[in-house]
Amino acid sequence: MSSPLTALRRAARQVDARTPETRDRALDGLRALALLAVPVGHWLLGGFGLSPDGALHNASPLSSPSLGFFAPLSWVLQMLGVFFLVGGHSSVRSLERARAKGVGLGSWLRGRTVRLLRPVLGVTAVWALLIPLLPRLGVPADTVRTGSTLVVQPLWYIGVYLGLTALTPLCVAAARRLGGWSAGVLLAAVAVVDLLRYGPWAESVPSWVGLLNILPGWLFGYQLGVLWARGRLGRPAARLLLLGGGVLFAALLLLWHYPASMVGVPGAERTNSHPPSLLVLALASVQCGAAVLLRERLGRLLTRRPLLWLPVVAVNLSAMTIFCWHQSAMLAVAVPGAAVLGEVPGLTAAPDSLGWVAVRLALLPLFGAVLIGIGWFTRRFDGPWSAFSRPVRAAAGAGAAFFAAYALGVV
Repeated sequence: MSSPLTALRRAARQVDARTPETRDRALDGLRALALLAVPVGHWLLGGFGLSPDGALHNASPLSSPSLGFFAPLSWVLQMLGVFFLVGGHSSVRSLERARAKGVGLGSWLRGRTVRLLRPVLGVTAVWALLIPLLPRLGVPADTVRTGSTLVVQPLWYIGVYLGLTALTPLCVAAARRLGGWSAGVLLAAVAVVDLLRYGPWAESVPSWVGLLNILPGWLFGYQLGVLWARGRLGRPAARLLLLGGGVLFAALLLLWHYPASMVGVPGAERTNSHPPSLLVLALASVQCGAAVLLRERLGRLLTRRPLLWLPVVAVNLSAMTIFCWHQSAMLAVAVPGAAVLGEVPGLTAAPDSLGWVAVRLALLPLFGAVLIGIGWFTRRFDGPWSAFSRPVRAAAGAGAAFFAAYALGVV
C-alpha cells in the first residue's frame, strides 16, 4: 500500500502532466496566493466576543492595545492589489480569446457574470434558510446578525469585480492611448478625494465624498493588470511601482498619519478600505510591482515543483467556494463552541492577548478542514445549475433576495 506522500506525489505528477504548456502558472500562483490571503486574513484579523446572553459579536485583535503588531500583518494579508491585478490581466486575455472565436462583448460578459454569481446565489440562499432556522435551534438573534455581517463582508467585492469586468474594453482603450498614465490618473483621483476628506477643510466636506474613491480605488490594480496583459507594464515600470509605492506608503503613515491597519477596526474613526484610501493604492502599487518582478521566477518554480503546483490548481478550482464560504466555516466552529463551552480563548473570547493569538493559530487548520467539508457539498453551486429543477432555482433566487434585504438592514 502506498503512503499518503507517495499518493500525493503521484497526483501532483498527473496534474502537472495534464497542464497545458501554454498555461501561465505564475498568474495562477499569484491568484491562489491572493485568494488564500482572504480566509487567513479574516480568520486572523477577526474574532468574536461573547455577551452575557451568549450572543457572539464581532471583535478584532486590531482593537487591542496589546496586539498592535497585528496592523503590519494586515499589510501582508490584504492582497486585493494582487487580486485585481490578476483579474485585470485574466479579463483581457479572456476577452481576446472570446473575440477570436467570434463571441460578442455582451455574451462574454454574461458568461463571466453567471460564473461569479452562481456561488453567491448559493451561499446567500443557504443563509436565507439559516436566518429563521437558527433562532429556533436556540441561537441568539444577535449571533445570526453577526454571522450575516461576516458572510456579506467578502461578497460585496464580487459586485465590485463585476463592475470592473464590465469596464474591461474601456480599460484596454485607456491603456492603449495613455499607457501607464491610465493608472496614474486613478491614483491622482484618489489622492484628491483623500485631500478633500482629510484636509483642514474636512469638517465642511460631506461624508459621502469618500465614496468617490470606490471606483478609482479598486480600478487601480485592475488597470495595472490590463497594462500588464497588453505588454505596457514591464520590469522598469514594476520597479517604479515597487519603490514609488513604498515611499508613498511610508510617507502616508509617518507624515500624514493614515491608520496603520489595512482592514476595518471596530470603533475606529477612520478606515483605509471602506472606501479605499490612498494608502490602499500605495500598498497595491508595492504588491503589483513585486508580482510583476517575480512572475518569471514563480513560473519556473511552479513548473519544476509539481508538489507546489498541485495546491495552486486546487485553490484555483475552488476559488469561489473559498471566497464565499470561509466565514461560514469559522462560524460553524464558533457558534456551537459558544453554545457548549461558552468563552473559549482564541474562539469566542475577546481577542486581547498573546494567548488568543496562539490559540487562534492552532484553530486555523480546524477552520480549513471545516471549509473543505462545506466545499464538498457546496461546490455544486459553482457549476451550471442544470441539475437543479426550475422551482429550486427560483427558490434559491428568492432566498438570495431575502438575504440581501436582511443584510442591508443589519450590516
